[in-house]
Amino acid sequence: MTDTKKIALVTGANKGIGLEVARQLAEKGIMVLMAARDLKRGQDAAGDLADAGLAVKAIEIDLNDETTIACAAEMIAARYGRLDILVNNAGIVDAEDGPPSVATTAAARRLMETNFLGTLAVTQAMLPLLRRSKAARIVNLSTTLGSLAVNGDPTSPYYEARLIGYNASKAALNMLTVQLAAELKDTSIVVNAVAPGYVRTDLTGGNGFMTPAEGARLPVEYAVLGPDAVTGRFVEPQGNAPW
Repeated sequence: MTDTKKIALVTGANKGIGLEVARQLAEKGIMVLMAARDLKRGQDAAGDLADAGLAVKAIEIDLNDETTIACAAEMIAARYGRLDILVNNAGIVDAEDGPPSVATTAAARRLMETNFLGTLAVTQAMLPLLRRSKAARIVNLSTTLGSLAVNGDPTSPYYEARLIGYNASKAALNMLTVQLAAELKDTSIVVNAVAPGYVRTDLTGGNGFMTPAEGARLPVEYAVLGPDAVTGRFVEPQGNAPW
């Protein structure tokens, strides 16, 4: 491994948008660590990309198990010495989620634990490695459903998508983005939230207007921003998204 080859970590990389983000980053000559909750599935996905000649490696990270997160950070430190790109892609939906009057508190708790607290745990564990990079990039995979402005706009096509647990977990992820970007403003680490669009994946039940490959384009763009990179933004394919 040469010192000039960038090192990226993508969570939830065994399928959907995460898999395509991993593929597209690797196609740019980046060494991609493909994190998955189920290591076997991660290895299968990484094997397919490796067979295509791409530099990838499967790694186990369960957002609800901080032991796996700590072990991953230790492995990256020992083998690569730093991390240049962190794409916080992993996330869940929950069948018991819904409008505030009917969603179960258990579902809301699961969603917050994974989508927000799990991502926070991964980010905290990887920050020492990101600080060793000359110009690190953090991309948090958000959604337009995490926008307070959109949730309060009756003219928005997403206004009726009332999923209190999921939407709140992504709003919390947006808060992580703005606070971390402000905290790191005097460093070379750039932090942005990206809403990739309505993508056909398992998460959306196969519904959506975009393929996973199309949905990966914007996160990848922000993962490889150059020296004039913006930070603390919330973006979607149409441009800046309202907080």
